[in-house]
Amino acid sequence: MASVSLRKLHKSYGALRIVKDIDLEIADGEFVVFVGPSGCGKSTTLRMVAGLETISGGEICIGDRVVNKLPPRERDIAMVFQDYALYPHKTVRENMGFSLKVRGTSIADSNKRVNEAAEILGISHLLGRRPGQLSGGQRQRVAMGRAIVRRPQVFLFDEPLSNLDAKLRGQVRTEIKRLHQQIGTTIIYVTHDQVEAMTLADRIVILRGGDIEQVGTPDEVYNQPNNVFVGGFVGSPAMNFSKAKLKGDRLTFADGNSLPLTALRSGKMAAVEGQEMIVGIRPEHFTAAAASEVQLTVKVQVVEPLGSDTLVHFRLGDEVLTARMPPDMRAHAGEEIKIGVDPSKVHLFDAATQRALA
Repeated sequence: MASVSLRKLHKSYGALRIVKDIDLEIADGEFVVFVGPSGCGKSTTLRMVAGLETISGGEICIGDRVVNKLPPRERDIAMVFQDYALYPHKTVRENMGFSLKVRGTSIADSNKRVNEAAEILGISHLLGRRPGQLSGGQRQRVAMGRAIVRRPQVFLFDEPLSNLDAKLRGQVRTEIKRLHQQIGTTIIYVTHDQVEAMTLADRIVILRGGDIEQVGTPDEVYNQPNNVFVGGFVGSPAMNFSKAKLKGDRLTFADGNSLPLTALRSGKMAAVEGQEMIVGIRPEHFTAAAASEVQLTVKVQVVEPLGSDTLVHFRLGDEVLTARMPPDMRAHAGEEIKIGVDPSKVHLFDAATQRALA
């Protein structure tokens, strides 16, 4: 196992800068997830760590070694790709043990490592099959097993679940979490799926446009987003946003609804009369009106019953917001209702900078 350090790491293609001076310390044994929209630089960063992309500047350290100029095979890493990259004519055992064979590992040691990895992943009964005889989830487990047998210092995962259906994604995600708990190796994992990031990571690195927007535990990025982008990216359904102005001691929306500034989590911040803010409220932080002293009067637009809960869409100010309500919520499109808000969970952002207000 080893720590990973990225220092002023950047990547450019001509005048186009894809990754911009990233500084990040990843502890030995930590599970770190890079997440962000397409084109944010997360896969490029992972490929630079792997040695599959040359760096334009900065430094990559794995353990106590600077690996900038080392080829992938000398970095002591193992990478799991989204497309499995298995040899179709080889059995599962042969696929998992191929890298050991190339390195000259004895047949006995290779078989021992393959058997151990197959046991961890629950695929011992598949060792004699070929990839064409496996499901997508089984093939991804074989790809993971091929990485495990190498016993690398660092595992790199590049969107490994994107080719799987929703049910399989959940199953393999659980396997990856359990795998890390068992072997404790440092993992860097890239995904565009914030649910994967929240469920897997010790820490999440949220990127946008080649910059790191926030690094923190799942709890930190969910409860203390640095800005509107992070607040809206983390959480499902996404955080709601609507603009409001400070009038006296209340934040007033364009439709006349208002919230008491003193009751909000940021109530002690410096604010001036007429200041415009972006109010962020997660769907799950709305409540039934009777459960909260802080209430809004809203007009229902759409109701989505989901069984376990009900999504209610309504207009607040100039925006349509979503509330996650109890399953027995009885509301109808066009109806005016009162809805409660948990004031301690309301987020305030500066309207000009979109940064969180202290």
